[in-house]
Amino acid sequence: MPTRAAGQPMPLVQIAAPALNPRFTALLLEDVRVAPAPYWLQLRLRLAGMRSISNIVDITNYVMLETGQPLHAFDYAVLRRRAGSRPAPVITTRLPAPGETIATLDGAQRKLDDFTVLVADSAGALSIGGVMGGGESEVSAATAHVLLEAASWNFTNIRRTVQAQQLHSSQAGYRFSRGVHPAMAPLANLRAAALMQQLAGGSISTELCDVYPQPVAAPVNRLPLAEVQRHLGMQIPKPEIMRILRALEFVVEDAGSELVVTAPDHRLDIGEGAEGIADLVEEVARIYGYERMPETQISDTTPPQRANAALEHEERVRDLLAGLGMQEVITYRLTAPEREQRLLPPGAPQPAADYVTLLNPVAAERTVLRRALLACVLEVAEANARFQQRLALFEIGPVFLPVAGAALPIEQRRLALVLRGPRAQAGWQAADAGAQDFFDMKGLVELLLESLRIEGVRFESAQHAAMHPGRCAQVWGADVVLGTLGELHPQVSAAYSLAEHAVLCADFDLEALLAATPARHATAPVPRFPAVVEDIALLVDEEIAAARVQALIVQTGGAQLAQVQLFDVFRSAQLGAGRKSLAYRLSYQSGEKTLTDAEAAKLRNKIVRRLQQELGATLRDK
Repeated sequence: MPTRAAGQPMPLVQIAAPALNPRFTALLLEDVRVAPAPYWLQLRLRLAGMRSISNIVDITNYVMLETGQPLHAFDYAVLRRRAGSRPAPVITTRLPAPGETIATLDGAQRKLDDFTVLVADSAGALSIGGVMGGGESEVSAATAHVLLEAASWNFTNIRRTVQAQQLHSSQAGYRFSRGVHPAMAPLANLRAAALMQQLAGGSISTELCDVYPQPVAAPVNRLPLAEVQRHLGMQIPKPEIMRILRALEFVVEDAGSELVVTAPDHRLDIGEGAEGIADLVEEVARIYGYERMPETQISDTTPPQRANAALEHEERVRDLLAGLGMQEVITYRLTAPEREQRLLPPGAPQPAADYVTLLNPVAAERTVLRRALLACVLEVAEANARFQQRLALFEIGPVFLPVAGAALPIEQRRLALVLRGPRAQAGWQAADAGAQDFFDMKGLVELLLESLRIEGVRFESAQHAAMHPGRCAQVWGADVVLGTLGELHPQVSAAYSLAEHAVLCADFDLEALLAATPARHATAPVPRFPAVVEDIALLVDEEIAAARVQALIVQTGGAQLAQVQLFDVFRSAQLGAGRKSLAYRLSYQSGEKTLTDAEAAKLRNKIVRRLQQELGATLRDK
């Protein structure tokens, strides 16, 4: 490209952070004439969805569409004025100073994050590198000299900047955030300069300034021909493979039984090593034609099949809950601390909980990894309560608990259950339309634990900040706490717009639940002899839990006590202050003979005496 002796001094270019700005090229054009672009250029830009601004700006946009490399044009007279007494401007790409701001082309005054890369001079920021130019140095009708910039930027950092500044409309940011190879920068710069000479009457006053402190090596892969046959199940002649790759602008060298392949600059999707070989085989396959490949059986050895016990047990819990009429939901693992704080009633002490925080969140309400699965299920209930009264939801998923000094958090699997509304949906058959309560959730949990064959299950009164006082229980399996169930606190229900009906919920540690599930369980044959069934009503003190009474009954009855069921709790002034009546249905059964009434009575009396001795219980006669 012809150049002439420089009339304007070329600026000095410095890169302070090569990892964020691998390459920076600049070219100075003098005596350009800013005017509307020719019709053919305006038409092509409009067809591409871009508006025409001026010939200089339109050329940078047009070359960006041609090559995929964004460019930016600076008014060089503004740069000279900002340089003051210096002989030439000094252009530096750097990170911002604390509190530094910039007025961008869209007229906004933007506060800069500490990771945002700037193109700056001695007077301050000129543009947000790879995203948007500054308003002060933009090309105007009075511009006579243009400094044309084409650079390469770290795509991850550009993506963070676009998100932080909410500049999703930036054409440059869109392309740089997806990756542009540094080799495209000088090509695009020279192409744009040639068009400006042609359409704006400018002249190139200097050679291309190219600062490239960390050159990027092109991926080079050794492609064995045997790997092509192994991947595709057919043999493609070597000359055909070389022809296909060269047609795609790969540099191919014949090395006998393998090919040495160098990827072109614009193919950032080609990896190295095993990944690179797979990429090259895919390129050969798609050009050769998938329809030309014969159908064959895999010739490689099938890998050994190993069971995933953790997943199988998790799926079993899902199947059991679905069989119990529950509907599974799947929620985002990302949330915000204030969303989870709705689990606590107003005025409750806030626990000092750390979160795993995202450096580049996708939305303001998705800034951290969740710590509470129940909050996510309640959000689903809140969204669906407008459309149906009865809700029976569950979710199995991880929560993320940070560990001080550890690189990764603990990912604990949890199970959350939510019930709300009538016990049954309205239909043509008669159904229980009463509102679900604590005992519906307790019964559901009992059926789940019974199906999992967990032994030693008991429920103990407990307190939980999110639960209604006095309507909360802790679930134990032997000596391990499995979880908590209860009625949601009314103020918490109101926070989720669910106050119309009682909300029953449960939160389980799935790891503990599955650890308590036996790998095998014993089965018993169907009894050959009938059972003797009788009901007893016991008077006990109010503070004695029904579970404690039942545990003593089971322990005393031994093998011949087949089943115990609490079917009534009665309180009355006639029973005396601080007393209640518990009614149990007992089933006596032997595997060897039919029990007589006398044998059943003997067993009943044994149970009653034990209850009298240890709990002060008495038989209620009426």
